[in-house]
Amino acid sequence: MQVEAVTTRPLSGVTAGSRSESLVGVVLAALLGAFVIWGVGFSPIAALHNAAHDTRHSMAFPCH
Repeated sequence: MQVEAVTTRPLSGVTAGSRSESLVGVVLAALLGAFVIWGVGFSPIAALHNAAHDTRHSMAFPCH
């Protein structure tokens, strides 16, 4: 059995590209979360509303 060592190089800092990519990810996650809470939670379509309502209760998120 052979064992190979995995080496990594130390990070020298956050680059501008990775910071902007992280910001895009955070903004998209926030928009998705807002859509799930408000767009689906207050949907006039009963099936969507009930699915969001049951999911909130299963995660112990108070909704009423």
